[in-house]
Amino acid sequence: MTPARPTRGAGPRHDDRRRSFPPVAPREAPDGRFAATWWGNAWVEALEDTALDQARLARGKAYAGRGHVDAITVTPGRVVAYVHGTRPRPYRTELRMRTLGDDGWERFLDEATARPEHIAALLDKDVPHALEAVTGLLPAPGDLVPDCSCPDDGYPCKHAAALCYQAARLLDEDPFVLFLMRGRGEQELLAELTRRNAAASAAETTATAPPMATVSARVALATAGGSGLPPLPPELPVPDRPGRPAVFPPDPAAPDPLALDLLASEAAVRAHAFLASGHDAVAELTPWQDAVRLAAAHPGSGLTASTRALYRDLAYALDRTPTDLARAVAAWRQGGAAGLAVLEEPWDPPAGPFDRARPALLAADFPAFRPWRNQLSTESLQLRLGRDSLWYGYESDAGREDWWPRGAPDPDPVGALTDLLGG
Repeated sequence: MTPARPTRGAGPRHDDRRRSFPPVAPREAPDGRFAATWWGNAWVEALEDTALDQARLARGKAYAGRGHVDAITVTPGRVVAYVHGTRPRPYRTELRMRTLGDDGWERFLDEATARPEHIAALLDKDVPHALEAVTGLLPAPGDLVPDCSCPDDGYPCKHAAALCYQAARLLDEDPFVLFLMRGRGEQELLAELTRRNAAASAAETTATAPPMATVSARVALATAGGSGLPPLPPELPVPDRPGRPAVFPPDPAAPDPLALDLLASEAAVRAHAFLASGHDAVAELTPWQDAVRLAAAHPGSGLTASTRALYRDLAYALDRTPTDLARAVAAWRQGGAAGLAVLEEPWDPPAGPFDRARPALLAADFPAFRPWRNQLSTESLQLRLGRDSLWYGYESDAGREDWWPRGAPDPDPVGALTDLLGG
């Protein structure tokens, strides 16, 4: 009599260092490969490059496709499941791998926080190709060590191969499973990414804040011979952009911290608009522009649970993805509504500044750019001419056409590209 398989739950049960997943439904990637993502296929290739018997691999893939792999448990350095074979009792099968050391995690965290699009991709369950550079994150040939309670001495046996193929499907759905295999849980990683991003944001704010004229309380309250109070310091100039409000810690007796953040951000944005222009520009925005403005005004980078919920809810309400919103937020922070228009609205500029841009870039010893409408591009750099006659910088991983706003807009294409490249 075949023993009952474990109950198939509706979703994963997990703490931060141990996650259990119900059996994964069979499916095939559109291109015919077993996994649908580049990192899932890297996992499969590590298995296939190590296997000594292709026939066992084929049987393992068939087992995975027919649902022979029961619930999978993932802990640092180990993936375990019961796999059904030809005998009534399932076999206990596991894959072992090295966890990433502290130096490796430092490289991962540095790379993940180097650019906002990397963080946005991770939040959207995508792994940027730039993280391939982190040695030891993706499996290499010989990195996966199989073990099974079956009598087959193949390397791997068909049960271990089936588990490996099914694990690739878990990685497709959630790349944080890969990070857990390498030693770090999702909440632990997000907490560290949040801390690093907050530190970078605070350093940027401190570096750009103008000095503030002050009058000490002792001087302000002093009266010398009836001369009265000293004159007020000069008015502060209108800042380039609204300030970011304080971060409100959660408190059961206080209002929702996210609601407080949004209220404070709204007040800062509207106050800045009145100071700079004398009218409320928010009323002129479309729902999408207003959603981008709200997300851009929110402190942080989308890493906290509340901010991730904000990005998700705003994006889905307007039939967009969180990555779409994150990219739009980067454009808004680069140039406001004009920056968002540059991101989303290609146009055909008249002859003049656009035609003179390429010779100017070549004269400044920059590589040749190819033109398309209002855009000049190389493999990884791009300049876009806005309708406001400013040049906006963009970057992408080479060959991916995944452009993200970077740097400050400039009326000179050479200046915009210099700022994009950091000097």
